[in-house]
Amino acid sequence: MSTSALPQFRVAHTPKLWLGIIFLVTGLWTLSLLDAAGKLLAISGYHVVMIAWMRYTINVLFMAATMVPLYQKRTGRSIFRSNRPGLQIGRGALLLGSTLIFFSVLKVVPLAEGTAMNFCAPLVVLAVSPWLLGEKAYLSRWIAVLIGFTGMLIVIRPGGDIPPHGVALGLLSACTMALMSILNRKANQADDPMVTLFYGALMGSALSTLAVPFFWSSHTPDLVEWAILISTGLTGTIGHFLQNNAYRHAEASVLTPFFYAQIISASGMGWLVFGQFPDRITLLGIAIICASGMGIAYVEHKRAHPLPPADPMEAV
Repeated sequence: MSTSALPQFRVAHTPKLWLGIIFLVTGLWTLSLLDAAGKLLAISGYHVVMIAWMRYTINVLFMAATMVPLYQKRTGRSIFRSNRPGLQIGRGALLLGSTLIFFSVLKVVPLAEGTAMNFCAPLVVLAVSPWLLGEKAYLSRWIAVLIGFTGMLIVIRPGGDIPPHGVALGLLSACTMALMSILNRKANQADDPMVTLFYGALMGSALSTLAVPFFWSSHTPDLVEWAILISTGLTGTIGHFLQNNAYRHAEASVLTPFFYAQIISASGMGWLVFGQFPDRITLLGIAIICASGMGIAYVEHKRAHPLPPADPMEAV
């Protein structure tokens, strides 16, 4: 093996890469707290629009007080200064829609199963990437998509814990997340991830503010409910901030398999908070979805980092 190939393998053991993995997993587990809070509030009678409004409004206020001043000091740029403001506004509107759909999913679907259905979003991206992103269609990608959707069919099987309207919402959520993934790529190529994070929160807050008067709960939250409502904004901000910072230390192809670690936190929160844990057949479906995603992530990473041709002199 040529010595020029050594860094490609040793990068997996560098402190910065492990820092990226830690940031990603911590961010995902923090977002599981957000999902659990959203589900808890939804089944308690709060409309998903009210939950989303609180989540994004606290998000904007928290960022404005802590992260935005640091960003402006570091870059000397206004957080509102975007190279593609139209893209950021459109992405922010879709993000709000994705949140409303997923909270609606969690109202009727156990936390682990709802999270697992969203894991199909990267597979949807692989399926549509030849048309929407102009990427080459590889056989390995189609195999991964077919295996992943087999796992999805096992999770949403007739007779399982998910009602038909929960299945429909879950599939819609996965498709919306897939579109979000595509827009995230484009937005983070155009702007600093902090700009993308702020625009998403700002649009979510602005649009939900217009709608929330029509969906405000007549029930006055007690102190515990207020704390849960406020926590949605904090966990949403911190979770996505950690995710964004993960990509500063490691490549996307390296980090992708670790996204599936969220099923651990989702299953744990579902069991601890709601007394729900997937049965064996559902766990099998979840495992198939995760294996498909991790497998294609490994293949894509190897495709993006091919080994250099062997040096004939090394055989001498």
